[in-house]
Amino acid sequence: MKEAPPLKPKLRCAVYTRKSTEEGLEQEFNSLDAQREACEAYIASQKAEGWIPVADRYDDGGFSGGTLERPALKSLLADIEARRVDVVVVYKIDRLSRALMDFAKLVEVFDRNGVTFVSVTQSFNTTTSMGRLTLNVLLSFAQFEREVIGERIRDKFAASRRKGMWMGGWAPLGYDIKDRKLLINEPEAKLVQSMFRRFARGLQPQLIIEQLAKEGALNKNGKPIDKGYLYRILHNRVYLGEAVHKGTSYRGEHEPIVEKDLWDQVHALITASPRARTKRPLGRTPALLKGLIFGPTGTAMTPAHTRKSGRLYRYYVATDTIRTGSRASPIRRIAAAQIETAVIEQLKVLLQSPEVIVATWRAAKKTIKGITERQVAEEIRRFDVLWSELFPAEQARIVQLLVSRVDISEGGADITLKVDGLSTVLNELGGGRREAA
Repeated sequence: MKEAPPLKPKLRCAVYTRKSTEEGLEQEFNSLDAQREACEAYIASQKAEGWIPVADRYDDGGFSGGTLERPALKSLLADIEARRVDVVVVYKIDRLSRALMDFAKLVEVFDRNGVTFVSVTQSFNTTTSMGRLTLNVLLSFAQFEREVIGERIRDKFAASRRKGMWMGGWAPLGYDIKDRKLLINEPEAKLVQSMFRRFARGLQPQLIIEQLAKEGALNKNGKPIDKGYLYRILHNRVYLGEAVHKGTSYRGEHEPIVEKDLWDQVHALITASPRARTKRPLGRTPALLKGLIFGPTGTAMTPAHTRKSGRLYRYYVATDTIRTGSRASPIRRIAAAQIETAVIEQLKVLLQSPEVIVATWRAAKKTIKGITERQVAEEIRRFDVLWSELFPAEQARIVQLLVSRVDISEGGADITLKVDGLSTVLNELGGGRREAA
């Protein structure tokens, strides 16, 4: 009687598939399905050798072969360690890995667990020395191909950047992405402009952050703006209408949000050290009333200063006193700090008067659409709080906008306001909140 052939041991075969991008994965029959179909057909052809497919699927769609951080691959390795797999079947060797070092790690796991690796289009057995040699040669070419592809992508990216094209990524605040182009988002663009303007006016970053928080301003992700985000905004040359690649700027296809003059003002402040920015306003206190203050005889009073025992003393001196002597004017000189404080306090009182509020509202309506008298009054009330937050240089600029003339007499100081200047300052005080709204 003829002896029956010995039974072949069952070999559990796991099919692994991978695709680098997610393009086409939504199709009913995609690249992963094609790989799996070929692998399962190969396993069926080896049925006489005891090969059987495992039920679990190991598919990585949208993952690069240059890394081992892939969910399906990790699941496969876990099953190999648990001794649930005898053979790993792939369509092509680079589906499992394109990096020689990474593949060496995988082969070590296979060998330790007695697992054989098979490529459908490059069939070999990794348990033999010839199979290992073939594997290393193929892997070397796979890694070379991957590096060449990477170089092509980088070259194409650089060429596109030089043309000013937007090459993907998150849209910066102030822009939206449509058809792979940056288009200005008007409300966000106004918020970005307000950040640049506030910094250019000399406001400290922390103060800007606090103001933005009070106004309810949010970043692109809907979160409050912090100091780091503010500085990223201020350093992003995309707002000049530029595209940057490896430190080099090119003219972008998109429209700028920030003018070059404003950018230069901001970066002149940024390039100075924080200590220098802090000391500059204190060491160089501007004359708030320069060109605005006049003595009892109607002649202008000019800023002057002297030092005594290391301290700086500032004055306003009547010009006729300088020209003709000390008896020319009944008030020859006056302490700058004293008169400036008195003018600012009187200015705050004048701004609260109903007549000034109404006059300011009428002037503001010409440039600020839809503003109400109540809004004008609220913004003017904020002047007292904001004044202490401004740098001296900015305080001087505000005074030049608000005050037409200060006449000094023995009875005190008489201030003449600029109504048009009031509407300009009003626009600056409330512009940020109106833009955010």
